[in-house]
Order: sequence, then structure tokens, then C-alpha cells
Amino acid sequence: MDFSDFLLADCPQCSGILKPDVVFFGDYVPKQRVQSAMDALKASDGLLVIGSSLMVFSGFRFCRYAKEFGKPIATLNLGRTRAEELAELKLNARIGETLRASLDQL
Repeated sequence: MDFSDFLLADCPQCSGILKPDVVFFGDYVPKQRVQSAMDALKASDGLLVIGSSLMVFSGFRFCRYAKEFGKPIATLNLGRTRAEELAELKLNARIGETLRASLDQL
């Protein structure tokens, strides 16, 4: 595909690049977002990671913290994850099919 004519939308307030409210690969996760995730992890019964190899540290750190907090970790992913040694349950399976089958059992 030829994207040479593609134009980025500028922010109407500051004229900077308009980006969605997501963290792109290589960007920093805002501190408040990290703190909110940490608070949710502390209040949780465990951590379920779906569809991530956890090769990026910004995601993997939550597995390390979950282990430190004594929270069980489960992963659902096709292929290995960086948390293999931390997870109590590892499902090497297709996400959509596995979640549908799980919901059918509820």
C-alpha cells in the first residue's frame, strides 16, 4: 500500500501530533496510569495476562510485582511469555476460542 499521501491530524489546541489515548511501543507509560494499575493489582486476587508475550518491561513488571505481593499469575497466549517462571497457570492456546469456551462453562 502507498501511504505517501497520508496526512496526520494536528491537535487543534497545540498543533502537535494528535494521538489516541494509548501507549505506543517504545513510549513511556504515564506515572498515574502505572500507579492506578499497581493499586488495582494490590486489590486483586491475582493477575491474568491475555495475549501478551510480556517482552516489554512495562507489562512484565506487573508480573514481577504480583509475585512479590503473593498474587497468583495465569497467562493465556500462543507461545512463550516472559513470565513463564512466575506463572502458576500457563495456557498455550488461541485466545478467542479459549475465552469463548470458558464463558460457555460459566
